[in-house]
Amino acid sequence: MKVIASSLRKGNVVEMDGKLYAVLKSENFHPGKGTPTTSVDMRRISDGVKVAERWRTTEMVEKANVDEREYDFLYEDGEGFHFMEPTTYEQLVATADVVGDDKVFLTDGIKVYLKTYDGVAIAIELPQKVTVEITETEPVVKGQTASSSYKPATCSNGIRVMVPPHIGAGTRIVINTEDYSYQGRAQD
Repeated sequence: MKVIASSLRKGNVVEMDGKLYAVLKSENFHPGKGTPTTSVDMRRISDGVKVAERWRTTEMVEKANVDEREYDFLYEDGEGFHFMEPTTYEQLVATADVVGDDKVFLTDGIKVYLKTYDGVAIAIELPQKVTVEITETEPVVKGQTASSSYKPATCSNGIRVMVPPHIGAGTRIVINTEDYSYQGRAQD
């Protein structure tokens, strides 16, 4: 299935030269003059080699036909990351290089989309937003009320995010899993 390059997102699987590649990062560049481009970092599924590719944003790219289903995260061990398909209870193991940096978001029971090819996990797609708890942050400076001033904070999973001054330790917040940006307080 052909899609335009600018629609590629992290977790998509692309087919080039008969090989499958998992998209790790995708950025669109719109210069003032010239042609807009899409820069994509990918991992070749067969041997794990990372490659970077650049296309014009309107160029067509072959998106591979892979099985994509929702799985629940169970646990991590020496073998890899274990997931379970909720309707069939079928278990699947994803290796550490498939999960990559996303492992910090894998908490007990989180629902993720795993893309499989011939029964092997090749890419993972996290929910766009996750709830985390702030473990430490700088104290509020009196009089610092400007809405544009953010302060660094560390979450329970080790990620550092920038949060508004009124957020303190122990507060549960929602962050975007793609760029680790603060989205708001958790509603629970």
